[in-house]
Amino acid sequence: MTEHTDFAETLALAKQGDPPAIAKLVEQYEPKVRVVARVLLGRALRPYLDSVDLVQSVHRSLMVALRTHDYDLANPEQLIALAITMVRRKTARHWRRMQRQRRMDGASDSKNLALVLASVSDSREGPAQEAQFNDLLERLCDKLDETERRMLDLRLQGYTSAEVAAELGLHAVAVRVRWTRLRKRLQDSGVVADWM
Repeated sequence: MTEHTDFAETLALAKQGDPPAIAKLVEQYEPKVRVVARVLLGRALRPYLDSVDLVQSVHRSLMVALRTHDYDLANPEQLIALAITMVRRKTARHWRRMQRQRRMDGASDSKNLALVLASVSDSREGPAQEAQFNDLLERLCDKLDETERRMLDLRLQGYTSAEVAAELGLHAVAVRVRWTRLRKRLQDSGVVADWM
């Protein structure tokens, strides 16, 4: 009971801008957010976005949200979950923005879907694991039907879900359902799919 009371008091003080209270909240979520940020960036985004900058961006957004009372947080786990959700969304938004810019510039890296998927995933420990992972991705891509392949290709180019639906002539709900299934298959294969 005192843990929840302490958290509520710390949160109330942080909402008022109390620096020690803010520091105490940051101690609770920052280590986990830093790990998630490093994993989500992968090889494809690391040259363009630093995990420290991403964590600082989450911190700023979280402090604004707390001060404007946008969220009602009852415990530290909810604070951590909110911070992790923010880092996932910021990473996905940056990926889409970067891909949209490439599309406008006329450059498309999605010629070989398996290679692009490998580039957005964390590297393996050694050359043997890397080759094995690449083979797994090629088999996964071979099993995709034409619509899934096109959906994934468009997403890798930075299209939003609504744009993918319009491009393929599908209903937005159908695209969301297919995204969910495709995300699960990719995550089961070890591909970081939070950017989708």
